[in-house]
Amino acid sequence: MSRPRLLIDGDTLKLEEILQVSRHEVTVELAPEAAQRVQASRTLVDRVAAGDTPSYGINTGFGTLAEVRIDRKDLRDLQRNLILSHACGVGNPLPLPEARVLLLLRANVLAKGFSGIRMETLSLAIDMLNRDVVPVVPERGSVGASGDLAPLAHLALVLIGEGEAFFEGVRMPSKQALEKAGLKPVVLEAKEGLTLINGTQAMCAVGTLTQLRAELLADVADIAGAMTVEGLLGSHKPFLPEIHAVRPHAGQKAVAEHLRRILKGSELVETHVNCSKVQDPYSLRCIPQVHGSAREGLAFARRILEVEVNSGTDNPLVFPDTGNIISGGNFHGQPISLAMDVVAMSLTQLSSISERRVEQMVNPSLSGLPAFLAKNSGLNSGFMIAQVTAAALVAESRILSHPASVDSIPSSAGREDHVSMGMTAALKGRQVSEFTRSCLAIELLVAAQALDFRQPVKPGKGVLAAYELVRSKVPHMDRDRELHHDITAVTALVESGAIREAVKSATA
Repeated sequence: MSRPRLLIDGDTLKLEEILQVSRHEVTVELAPEAAQRVQASRTLVDRVAAGDTPSYGINTGFGTLAEVRIDRKDLRDLQRNLILSHACGVGNPLPLPEARVLLLLRANVLAKGFSGIRMETLSLAIDMLNRDVVPVVPERGSVGASGDLAPLAHLALVLIGEGEAFFEGVRMPSKQALEKAGLKPVVLEAKEGLTLINGTQAMCAVGTLTQLRAELLADVADIAGAMTVEGLLGSHKPFLPEIHAVRPHAGQKAVAEHLRRILKGSELVETHVNCSKVQDPYSLRCIPQVHGSAREGLAFARRILEVEVNSGTDNPLVFPDTGNIISGGNFHGQPISLAMDVVAMSLTQLSSISERRVEQMVNPSLSGLPAFLAKNSGLNSGFMIAQVTAAALVAESRILSHPASVDSIPSSAGREDHVSMGMTAALKGRQVSEFTRSCLAIELLVAAQALDFRQPVKPGKGVLAAYELVRSKVPHMDRDRELHHDITAVTALVESGAIREAVKSATA
């Protein structure tokens, strides 16, 4: 069965399309108009390379060695040496979805037609994507200066038949992977090596998938919060629209509206209309304000990513219309670095308030429920250590939320004297997203247990849908068991989007 087509042109790639490529769900093709631009920029590079006038990246050295003139006969060696020398990455390889996105984003930048790449080289990158040849790219080694030099060099190694690649998920030497896929490596010509490694695509690859997960988690946080509100017999009044109309932050209003939909039809809320409690704790009452500010941060990061994945980030840039080849700084990762720091901080807010809601449920002096939601507490510890695990994840997330974007270590003998640490920010954001996912899974588990004690009275329709989905995978805990299995099962429901979809369907 053939996969849907995705045309790339360097200008119109959407974040949701990037997710499809990460899952190997589409066939990537170069738009015809993009092919014309690519060819025009290459014609200009060939003309400059054939002349004697020094032009950075075409017939000179790189970085601090930019003033060193390279003979025409050595231009191929210059490009190859650049790739070999810059492949200095360390650590675990990027997961396959992120490595696929890295390859896609580099191809999309080249498709803009300001890079001077040859069609032969760009076509190989696209063919690799479609035939599931994925470069092995160590995730550490970029300071986000001339972009992600080391990660992109490892990508470029595969194009020239060096390094390693995954073919259909199996790691092997790149020559073998290309051969199995029916592909041949290329020999890089003038500027192509530099073209392949200048850019922000590694931080964007990690960042885009982290952003999309974060947006999913923002929805799940609302669902988990609503379940806790019902489990604790919390008030729905703090979510009334008139409260948020007088402080009209878009994120806050969106969360309040989302909570009203999820809680609609609640029978539980009617059971405590005349209770003695005057106000709920902030972790319930202020869900719109806290979750809403996190959504505002994620909206900022999305705007940055949407621009960056369709931006020309090479150096120098090739402008065939004017005949100019100009050095600049579009490779600098500062926009992405700041955006990913904001993502990490936004997610940490969600996990921090989630952990406090878990404490409200497991603490009998706060909940009015059995201690740690356990039957025969003392004999059973219930969800005591689930809250401890959430606390540990939040503590580490807070440390990871220290911004990378304000850090800088000069490199390249002072030529690259201010760097972005964009890849560092992206990797931190990814880790925080994984921790937040686990924290929310814990809250969903604990809230489901709290709701068990409220039966047979029913919660709101959205809460009931989430509760029933959790219970379809994890039964009520009437005696202690290995909770890590339960956390893993609910984490899978969160990551797949099943929780969000179940609630969306129930509240449509």
